[in-house]
Amino acid sequence: MLAVGYGGYRAWRHTNAAVPAIVTPSMDASRFVDGGLGARLPRLFARPAPAPSERPKLIALTFDDGPYPVDTPLLLDTLRALHVPATFFLIGRDGQQYPDLVRRIAAAGNEIADHTLTHPDLDRLDAAAVRREVDAGAAVLGALVPDPALRTFVRPPHGRYTLATLRALQADRYDTVLWTDDPGDWRAVGPETILAHVTRFATAPEILLLHSGRPATVAALPALVGRFRAAGYRFVTVGELLHAVAPAVLNSAARATI
Repeated sequence: MLAVGYGGYRAWRHTNAAVPAIVTPSMDASRFVDGGLGARLPRLFARPAPAPSERPKLIALTFDDGPYPVDTPLLLDTLRALHVPATFFLIGRDGQQYPDLVRRIAAAGNEIADHTLTHPDLDRLDAAAVRREVDAGAAVLGALVPDPALRTFVRPPHGRYTLATLRALQADRYDTVLWTDDPGDWRAVGPETILAHVTRFATAPEILLLHSGRPATVAALPALVGRFRAAGYRFVTVGELLHAVAPAVLNSAARATI
């Protein structure tokens, strides 16, 4: 990949439709990264669209980063009021700093998965360092909560990975969980912008990338959840979603109207 600025990389990675939603240990990881974007787009558009029966209206809200002492409790209170479960991809070192918040996330019925120990760019690390970061993050958080997702699901920080990254995670038997839509709440945007993006780019099924520590995200949730529910969606964790939907269906999720 050509060198680009950090913001440019994030914009490409978070809006590029060729990015997979999930890479499991049994998949050929090279199909997602080899040959650059020009080689991947023809393969992407050559895929047949899933049949309507294969497009379940399920959505997994996922929150990266944290936990944080102020914003995470507000987020948890909002999710509880909305009766919505979520999957939290937590940073190990932040969990060490705020262990009670990690336990509170789990006690509320949410799923906790791995977002590494220190939140590095995994595409800059060799395979051994990738595995150390991921395994250490899972170990630290696993000492606080016994969630099996910590040894099953990992999300690379900033969505950055290479073929070597994916293969290292596959060797450790992790599912690399990315997303079907990212409304860009990692930027300084308001709740209206988040809601407008999600409404326009919703998929069925959906893994929605969101972030902890973002007041605009918390403010957008009531309208966002209401919009999806009115369209017939059911909210689930990533684990529940993957019990109901094959990974190949997620990787060819269809645009939906909400």
